[in-house]
Amino acid sequence: MRVRKVANAPVSFGVFELSDAPPPLTADEMVRALTEAGYEGIDLGPVGYLGSPDDLAERLGGLWLAGGWADLRYSDAEEFRRGLPALDATLDVFAAAPVGPLPPRPTLGESGVPERFARPGGNAPGLPASEWPGYAARVQEAVDRCRARGFEPVFHHHLGTYVETPDEVERLLELTDVQLCLDTGHLLLAGGDPVTALRAWAGRIGHVHVKDGDTKILAQALAEGVDLRELMGRGGFAPLGEGELDLPAVVRALDEIDYSGWVIVEQDTLPGRRTVAQNIADQAANRRMLKDLGL
Repeated sequence: MRVRKVANAPVSFGVFELSDAPPPLTADEMVRALTEAGYEGIDLGPVGYLGSPDDLAERLGGLWLAGGWADLRYSDAEEFRRGLPALDATLDVFAAAPVGPLPPRPTLGESGVPERFARPGGNAPGLPASEWPGYAARVQEAVDRCRARGFEPVFHHHLGTYVETPDEVERLLELTDVQLCLDTGHLLLAGGDPVTALRAWAGRIGHVHVKDGDTKILAQALAEGVDLRELMGRGGFAPLGEGELDLPAVVRALDEIDYSGWVIVEQDTLPGRRTVAQNIADQAANRRMLKDLGL
Protein backbone atom coordinates (compact mmCIF):
# COMPACT_ATOMS: atom_id res chain seq x y z
CA MET A 1 0.00 0.00 0.00
CA ARG A 2 1.34 3.44 -0.93
CA VAL A 3 2.33 5.56 2.04
CA ARG A 4 3.30 9.22 1.69
CA LYS A 5 4.11 11.70 4.40
CA VAL A 6 4.99 15.38 4.09
CA ALA A 7 7.87 16.93 6.01
CA ASN A 8 9.83 20.15 6.11
CA ALA A 9 13.45 20.96 6.94
CA PRO A 10 15.58 23.39 8.94
CA VAL A 11 17.04 24.85 5.71
CA SER A 12 13.63 26.44 5.10
CA PHE A 13 14.37 28.62 8.13
CA GLY A 14 18.00 29.36 7.28
CA VAL A 15 19.45 26.71 9.60
CA PHE A 16 22.39 25.09 7.80
CA GLU A 17 25.34 25.05 10.19
CA LEU A 18 25.33 25.59 13.94
CA SER A 19 28.76 27.22 13.66
CA ASP A 20 27.49 30.06 11.45
CA ALA A 21 25.61 31.93 14.17
CA PRO A 22 22.90 31.21 16.72
CA PRO A 23 19.95 29.65 14.82
CA PRO A 24 17.18 32.14 14.05
CA LEU A 25 14.78 29.96 16.03
CA THR A 26 15.21 27.05 18.41
CA ALA A 27 14.51 23.48 17.40
CA ASP A 28 11.54 23.42 19.76
CA GLU A 29 10.09 26.52 18.09
CA MET A 30 10.56 25.00 14.65
CA VAL A 31 8.98 21.69 15.63
CA ARG A 32 6.01 23.53 17.08
CA ALA A 33 5.58 25.68 13.96
CA LEU A 34 5.75 22.71 11.60
CA THR A 35 3.36 20.66 13.72
CA GLU A 36 0.84 23.49 13.76
CA ALA A 37 1.17 23.85 9.98
CA GLY A 38 0.26 20.17 9.49
CA TYR A 39 3.61 18.62 8.63
CA GLU A 40 4.23 15.05 9.72
CA GLY A 41 8.01 15.00 9.69
CA ILE A 42 11.20 17.03 9.79
CA ASP A 43 14.71 16.64 8.44
CA LEU A 44 17.55 16.40 10.93
CA GLY A 45 19.38 19.59 10.00
CA PRO A 46 22.92 20.01 11.34
CA VAL A 47 23.81 17.31 13.86
CA GLY A 48 22.98 18.61 17.31
CA TYR A 49 20.26 21.03 16.28
CA LEU A 50 17.47 18.59 17.13
CA GLY A 51 19.37 17.38 20.15
CA SER A 52 21.52 14.38 20.92
CA PRO A 53 20.68 10.72 20.35
CA ASP A 54 19.61 10.61 24.01
CA ASP A 55 16.92 13.29 23.73
CA LEU A 56 16.04 13.19 20.02
CA ALA A 57 12.73 11.37 20.48
CA GLU A 58 11.53 13.94 22.99
CA ARG A 59 12.72 16.89 20.88
CA LEU A 60 10.86 15.64 17.82
CA GLY A 61 7.56 16.07 19.64
CA GLY A 62 4.93 14.46 17.45
CA LEU A 63 6.98 14.66 14.26
CA TRP A 64 8.87 11.80 12.64
CA LEU A 65 12.44 12.06 11.41
CA ALA A 66 12.24 12.12 7.61
CA GLY A 67 15.89 12.35 6.61
CA GLY A 68 19.10 14.21 7.17
CA TRP A 69 21.98 15.62 5.18
CA ALA A 70 25.43 14.06 5.28
CA ASP A 71 27.97 15.51 2.87
CA LEU A 72 31.27 14.02 1.82
CA ARG A 73 33.90 15.11 -0.71
CA TYR A 74 33.57 12.23 -3.15
CA SER A 75 35.95 13.86 -5.62
CA ASP A 76 38.88 13.69 -3.18
CA ALA A 77 39.82 10.28 -1.75
CA GLU A 78 41.67 11.67 1.30
CA GLU A 79 38.97 14.19 2.19
CA PHE A 80 36.35 11.48 1.74
CA ARG A 81 38.10 9.28 4.31
CA ARG A 82 38.39 12.17 6.75
CA GLY A 83 34.65 12.78 6.45
CA LEU A 84 33.46 9.26 7.25
CA PRO A 85 33.35 9.79 11.06
CA ALA A 86 30.86 12.63 10.49
CA LEU A 87 28.67 10.28 8.45
CA ASP A 88 28.84 7.75 11.29
CA ALA A 89 27.82 10.44 13.79
CA THR A 90 24.81 11.30 11.65
CA LEU A 91 23.81 7.64 11.48
CA ASP A 92 24.09 7.44 15.28
CA VAL A 93 21.37 10.10 15.50
CA PHE A 94 19.24 8.25 12.94
CA ALA A 95 19.52 5.09 15.03
CA ALA A 96 18.02 6.95 18.00
CA ALA A 97 14.94 8.16 16.09
CA PRO A 98 11.57 6.61 16.91
CA VAL A 99 10.33 4.07 14.37
CA GLY A 100 7.65 5.78 12.28
CA PRO A 101 5.34 4.97 9.37
CA LEU A 102 8.22 5.63 6.95
CA PRO A 103 11.92 5.14 7.67
CA PRO A 104 14.21 8.17 7.70
CA ARG A 105 16.57 8.29 4.73
CA PRO A 106 20.18 9.43 5.11
CA THR A 107 20.62 12.05 2.40
CA LEU A 108 24.08 11.78 0.89
CA GLY A 109 25.31 15.00 -0.62
CA GLU A 110 28.60 16.27 -1.91
CA SER A 111 30.55 19.08 -0.32
CA GLY A 112 30.40 22.09 -2.62
CA VAL A 113 33.00 22.44 -5.37
CA PRO A 114 34.38 26.02 -5.31
CA GLU A 115 34.24 26.72 -9.05
CA ARG A 116 30.74 25.27 -9.32
CA PHE A 117 29.55 26.96 -6.14
CA ALA A 118 30.65 30.24 -7.72
CA ARG A 119 28.74 29.53 -10.98
CA PRO A 120 25.74 27.35 -10.08
CA GLY A 121 23.43 25.74 -12.58
CA GLY A 122 25.93 23.76 -14.67
CA ASN A 123 27.87 26.90 -15.63
CA ALA A 124 31.34 25.67 -14.62
CA PRO A 125 33.41 22.67 -15.74
CA GLY A 126 32.26 19.30 -14.48
CA LEU A 127 34.10 16.27 -13.18
CA PRO A 128 36.65 14.96 -15.73
CA ALA A 129 35.57 11.67 -17.32
CA SER A 130 38.62 9.88 -15.92
CA GLU A 131 37.57 10.72 -12.35
CA TRP A 132 34.00 9.45 -12.50
CA PRO A 133 34.83 5.80 -11.61
CA GLY A 134 36.60 6.81 -8.39
CA TYR A 135 33.89 9.32 -7.52
CA ALA A 136 31.17 6.73 -8.00
CA ALA A 137 33.07 4.07 -6.05
CA ARG A 138 33.26 6.40 -3.06
CA VAL A 139 29.54 7.16 -3.31
CA GLN A 140 28.87 3.43 -3.35
CA GLU A 141 31.11 2.96 -0.31
CA ALA A 142 29.08 5.56 1.60
CA VAL A 143 25.87 3.84 0.49
CA ASP A 144 27.12 0.48 1.72
CA ARG A 145 28.22 2.05 5.00
CA CYS A 146 24.68 3.31 5.57
CA ARG A 147 23.18 -0.05 4.66
CA ALA A 148 25.46 -1.78 7.14
CA ARG A 149 23.78 0.33 9.83
CA GLY A 150 20.30 -0.61 8.61
CA PHE A 151 19.50 2.54 6.60
CA GLU A 152 18.78 2.89 2.90
CA PRO A 153 20.31 6.20 1.81
CA VAL A 154 19.53 8.49 -1.10
CA PHE A 155 21.85 10.75 -3.06
CA HIS A 156 20.95 14.42 -3.43
CA HIS A 157 21.97 16.11 -6.68
CA HIS A 158 22.74 19.73 -5.80
CA LEU A 159 23.76 23.03 -7.33
CA GLY A 160 27.41 23.85 -6.79
CA THR A 161 28.57 20.21 -6.89
CA TYR A 162 29.72 17.66 -9.45
CA VAL A 163 26.26 16.06 -9.57
CA GLU A 164 24.22 19.03 -10.65
CA THR A 165 22.86 18.64 -14.19
CA PRO A 166 20.51 15.93 -15.49
CA ASP A 167 23.38 14.30 -17.42
CA GLU A 168 25.47 14.12 -14.24
CA VAL A 169 22.59 12.55 -12.33
CA GLU A 170 22.27 9.97 -15.12
CA ARG A 171 25.97 9.19 -14.90
CA LEU A 172 25.84 8.63 -11.15
CA LEU A 173 22.81 6.36 -11.49
CA GLU A 174 24.65 4.32 -14.12
CA LEU A 175 27.72 3.81 -11.96
CA THR A 176 26.08 3.08 -8.59
CA ASP A 177 22.96 1.45 -7.18
CA VAL A 178 22.08 4.39 -4.92
CA GLN A 179 18.53 5.67 -4.88
CA LEU A 180 17.97 9.31 -5.74
CA CYS A 181 16.69 12.20 -3.68
CA LEU A 182 15.04 14.15 -6.48
CA ASP A 183 15.03 17.85 -5.64
CA THR A 184 12.70 19.73 -7.96
CA GLY A 185 14.25 23.15 -7.31
CA HIS A 186 17.87 22.15 -7.76
CA LEU A 187 17.01 20.22 -10.93
CA LEU A 188 15.01 23.13 -12.32
CA LEU A 189 17.88 25.60 -11.81
CA ALA A 190 20.35 23.11 -13.31
CA GLY A 191 18.40 23.02 -16.57
CA GLY A 192 16.24 19.97 -15.90
CA ASP A 193 12.52 19.29 -16.04
CA PRO A 194 11.37 17.83 -12.70
CA VAL A 195 8.25 16.20 -14.16
CA THR A 196 10.21 14.49 -16.92
CA ALA A 197 12.81 13.40 -14.37
CA LEU A 198 10.20 11.89 -12.04
CA ARG A 199 8.98 9.71 -14.88
CA ALA A 200 12.42 8.86 -16.29
CA TRP A 201 14.01 7.96 -12.94
CA ALA A 202 10.89 6.55 -11.27
CA GLY A 203 12.53 3.25 -10.42
CA ARG A 204 15.43 4.94 -8.61
CA ILE A 205 13.63 7.70 -6.68
CA GLY A 206 13.60 7.06 -2.96
CA HIS A 207 13.05 10.57 -1.62
CA VAL A 208 11.54 13.76 -3.01
CA HIS A 209 12.34 17.35 -2.06
CA VAL A 210 9.66 19.70 -3.34
CA LYS A 211 11.23 23.08 -3.95
CA ASP A 212 10.44 25.95 -6.31
CA GLY A 213 13.05 27.84 -8.30
CA ASP A 214 13.37 31.11 -10.17
CA THR A 215 15.67 31.06 -13.21
CA LYS A 216 15.44 34.86 -13.55
CA ILE A 217 17.06 35.28 -10.13
CA LEU A 218 19.68 32.69 -11.13
CA ALA A 219 20.45 34.58 -14.36
CA GLN A 220 20.83 37.86 -12.46
CA ALA A 221 23.09 36.19 -9.88
CA LEU A 222 25.30 34.80 -12.63
CA ALA A 223 25.43 38.18 -14.37
CA GLU A 224 26.56 39.85 -11.15
CA GLY A 225 29.05 37.12 -10.26
CA VAL A 226 27.50 36.12 -6.94
CA ASP A 227 27.62 32.54 -5.70
CA LEU A 228 25.12 29.87 -4.67
CA ARG A 229 24.85 31.13 -1.11
CA GLU A 230 23.87 34.60 -2.28
CA LEU A 231 21.48 33.05 -4.82
CA MET A 232 19.66 31.44 -1.90
CA GLY A 233 19.63 34.72 -0.02
CA ARG A 234 18.07 36.49 -3.00
CA GLY A 235 15.18 34.03 -3.16
CA GLY A 236 16.41 31.78 -5.96
CA PHE A 237 14.43 29.06 -4.21
CA ALA A 238 11.07 30.76 -3.99
CA PRO A 239 8.00 29.90 -1.93
CA LEU A 240 5.92 27.27 -3.69
CA GLY A 241 3.86 28.86 -6.45
CA GLU A 242 6.10 31.93 -6.78
CA GLY A 243 8.77 30.36 -9.00
CA GLU A 244 8.62 28.35 -12.19
CA LEU A 245 7.93 24.88 -10.82
CA ASP A 246 4.76 23.28 -12.21
CA LEU A 247 3.68 21.99 -8.82
CA PRO A 248 0.36 20.44 -9.93
CA ALA A 249 2.22 18.51 -12.62
CA VAL A 250 4.76 17.31 -10.06
CA VAL A 251 1.98 15.99 -7.81
CA ARG A 252 0.32 14.28 -10.78
CA ALA A 253 3.64 12.68 -11.72
CA LEU A 254 4.07 11.37 -8.18
CA ASP A 255 0.69 9.72 -8.57
CA GLU A 256 1.56 8.35 -12.00
CA ILE A 257 4.74 6.67 -10.80
CA ASP A 258 2.99 5.48 -7.62
CA TYR A 259 5.62 7.14 -5.46
CA SER A 260 5.64 6.01 -1.85
CA GLY A 261 7.85 7.78 0.66
CA TRP A 262 8.67 11.14 2.18
CA VAL A 263 7.88 14.37 0.37
CA ILE A 264 9.96 17.09 1.98
CA VAL A 265 9.15 20.74 1.36
CA GLU A 266 12.25 22.92 1.29
CA GLN A 267 12.76 26.59 0.64
CA ASP A 268 16.49 27.17 1.07
CA THR A 269 17.14 30.61 2.50
CA LEU A 270 19.80 32.40 4.51
CA PRO A 271 19.57 33.55 8.12
CA GLY A 272 18.41 37.12 8.42
CA ARG A 273 17.03 37.53 4.89
CA ARG A 274 13.46 36.89 6.04
CA THR A 275 12.08 37.23 9.53
CA VAL A 276 11.24 34.15 11.56
CA ALA A 277 7.57 35.10 11.24
CA GLN A 278 7.87 35.24 7.45
CA ASN A 279 9.59 31.85 7.34
CA ILE A 280 6.90 30.29 9.51
CA ALA A 281 4.17 31.82 7.33
CA ASP A 282 5.90 30.61 4.15
CA GLN A 283 6.04 27.02 5.36
CA ALA A 284 2.43 27.07 6.53
CA ALA A 285 1.39 28.39 3.10
CA ASN A 286 3.52 25.74 1.36
CA ARG A 287 1.76 23.02 3.34
CA ARG A 288 -1.69 24.40 2.51
CA MET A 289 -0.80 24.47 -1.17
CA LEU A 290 0.16 20.80 -1.16
CA LYS A 291 -2.99 19.89 0.76
CA ASP A 292 -5.05 21.66 -1.87
CA LEU A 293 -3.36 19.43 -4.45
CA GLY A 294 -4.20 16.30 -2.48
CA LEU A 295 -0.80 15.72 -0.90
